[in-house]
Amino acid sequence: AAAQVAEPLRLHIGGKEMKQGWKILNIQPGPDVDFVGDCTDLSRFADGSVDELYASHVLEHVGYRSALPRTLAAFHRVLKPRGTAMISVPDFEILCRLFLDARATELDRFHVMRMAFGGQSDAHDFHCVGLTYEFLSRYLFEAGFSRVERVKEFSLFHDSSAIEFLGEKISLNVVAHK
Repeated sequence: AAAQVAEPLRLHIGGKEMKQGWKILNIQPGPDVDFVGDCTDLSRFADGSVDELYASHVLEHVGYRSALPRTLAAFHRVLKPRGTAMISVPDFEILCRLFLDARATELDRFHVMRMAFGGQSDAHDFHCVGLTYEFLSRYLFEAGFSRVERVKEFSLFHDSSAIEFLGEKISLNVVAHK
């Protein structure tokens, strides 16, 4: 008998949108959520069991002192050798520039403030850290990732990674290589 080849495990952390070949882990249950749980605890996944990981507008919701380093170390642990983590977060540097942009109205500045601190529509919609390429890269390297590259977009899901405001993309999109 031929050996059974396991399906690649692609994990969409914080996702809601079903997509062929991806499993969803979300802190809140939903119709297409495969695993309900917190991104800071990936203990249900074995070391080196995940081929690809995608997290869009998730990491800013965890505290930068201990939760963020713990989360990124877990991302690194569960990824297979040469696995990648595709990460999108609000780019704090861009948000600061937009907040100070002379074209911004009071309502625009309020909207930028919400992008920085979270929409606060529920208990999970609060932001705990402002990340820049410099900050996020440092956290990723400290978690064990070997290379971090900035990318324009992922075009995988319809999510916040492609948001534009006042004509500028507000997300920092990176691919971190194990």
